[in-house]
Amino acid sequence: MQYLKTYLQKIIDRGNVNLAESIEMTAEDVGNQHIRKFSFTSHEVGLLFGNVQSGKTGQMFGIICKATDLGFPVFVLLTTDNVVLQQQTLDRVQADLDGFCICGENDSGKFIANSLLEPTIVVLKKNSRILKLWANVFNSTGFMKGNPLFIVDDEADAASLNTLVNANKQSSINKYLDSIKNGASSSLYLQVTGTPQAILLQTLASGWHPLFTYYFQPGDDYLGGDFFFPTTGKPECIDYLENIQQPTRSVVIRHLIVSAQLLSSGGKVSNCLLHPSVRQAVHQRFSDDVIKELNWCVANINGGFKTEIEKHYNTLSPLKSIKLSLEDIFLKTKDLLENKRIKILVMNGKSEVESSEYTVGCNIIIGGNTLGRGVTFPGLQTIYYTRTSKKPQADTMWQHSRMFGYDRDAGMMKIFMDEHLYKLFADINATNNSIISQVIRGIKDIKIYYPIGLNPTRKNVLDNKHVEIISGGTNYYPFNPNNSSIEDISKLLEAFSDEEPYYQISLRYMKEILSHIIPSVDFKLSAFLSVIDTILSEKPAGQGILIVRRERNVSQGTGALLSPNDWQLGGTFLDKVVLTMYQVTGTKGWGGQPLWIPNIKLPHDTMYYDVCEDSIAT
Repeated sequence: MQYLKTYLQKIIDRGNVNLAESIEMTAEDVGNQHIRKFSFTSHEVGLLFGNVQSGKTGQMFGIICKATDLGFPVFVLLTTDNVVLQQQTLDRVQADLDGFCICGENDSGKFIANSLLEPTIVVLKKNSRILKLWANVFNSTGFMKGNPLFIVDDEADAASLNTLVNANKQSSINKYLDSIKNGASSSLYLQVTGTPQAILLQTLASGWHPLFTYYFQPGDDYLGGDFFFPTTGKPECIDYLENIQQPTRSVVIRHLIVSAQLLSSGGKVSNCLLHPSVRQAVHQRFSDDVIKELNWCVANINGGFKTEIEKHYNTLSPLKSIKLSLEDIFLKTKDLLENKRIKILVMNGKSEVESSEYTVGCNIIIGGNTLGRGVTFPGLQTIYYTRTSKKPQADTMWQHSRMFGYDRDAGMMKIFMDEHLYKLFADINATNNSIISQVIRGIKDIKIYYPIGLNPTRKNVLDNKHVEIISGGTNYYPFNPNNSSIEDISKLLEAFSDEEPYYQISLRYMKEILSHIIPSVDFKLSAFLSVIDTILSEKPAGQGILIVRRERNVSQGTGALLSPNDWQLGGTFLDKVVLTMYQVTGTKGWGGQPLWIPNIKLPHDTMYYDVCEDSIAT
């Protein structure tokens, strides 16, 4: 049986030809580049990286089928620790994948009875009790002592990493995942996520840093970060809360007219999401505010409400249906209000909501952390986002946004948020694009950077001894450097006069200059070069600033290399890499010889994160 071919045909039979083509490309690429080369004697970790809500499940299934075709007999598919999500995943595996022995968490007997006669998929949630149980099952049967194991970890950055790394201990889930993968004769562990920051900042020594990373493109109808947070200009779908006098009323009325358009044009569902803080009391307050505004709409149905409908109607531009007349929109919203066809759903630890409750009709959903990973809201067109944090984390913010997906109508999307929050999201999207660009260009040492005040991920999964932060806007130079060839550097800098304040040069030329520097351990030259590579991955013709000064009688160890004038000059360039090259006489230290000393400053207000394997971060 050809497992990948069978799976792709099922997708084609459902009418999703483009999806089948995308899955086939991912499966064949990962299969031929990585799985086919697997030695069946080692334990390897890889990363499948896709945009949030861009169809990772189908891509995962395609890779499982390709791996089966290439000789893997057992698969463990991990979900987040959510009973409903694990069951949904199990149901989808059973519906989509033919020819497998498919086991849930309570099917150890089925697994043993099958005895690997059919390739097996075990669907587990990342729960300590469940993982411990199956680690014992795999160990006691003995099947895995002579067979490879393929683990697919969906949302691998969420719970799988060691949260006790800085206490020199191992968290339970991480420990049992280790036990499962290392209990097999060999294993390939595929981490899957749309937010890989925490994974990319793992050390190689941890065993959780991916040896390869594959990025798959979303489909044509996907609305993602570049739609909502483009590099230039605010899109029309974003409304700043600072410019709205009654934001809850605006959100409710916008949702009503969008719902009228969707439900009157053959749509089954229209959802609105309110995402305030994590506190349940705040959720209730927002629920009360929504009810108050809906009551206002009913009480003023032919007066102020109708006037507000007219204002919002002009901003509605449906692309997937013909725009209804203003009168039809009004009559439909009136019907929704007067017949109480609007559901208000509060989702938090106190209130459980089944997914079936927001798959049809007009719904307003309010919640906090439960609106994050694994939860998909169909027909989500309106979002009121006010969640803030004193120490915001990029991956958490991105996962909780929920605005991305395929079934949105771009002409009717509307996001209500404050300007500062929009800027944070735009910064996160810029870094996401940088990561994607680095992966596509084959850069191994992927660099992650964010503005000051925005953390890439939660700190408890990053090894403090090995994850170093390089501050943009800070001047760095080596205390005890050397040159591989003073003559070669001098020749490279020959055309640059001391008389000129500075020069604009290609970052590639800057890398060539730095290639002749032998740094001391305090100067992370490889990290600086990786940052330059990161910039070049986004801007292949990227430019930097070069300052050249000769015959400088500077003392070694004084705490500063640059003169006040050169320090001030370099500080005027906020958005460029500045390389200052000082040729010191060597009469005051520096090994008693003339040397070229580099001073590098990265773009301001940015924190660059570097994984340092061999030395302690300072």
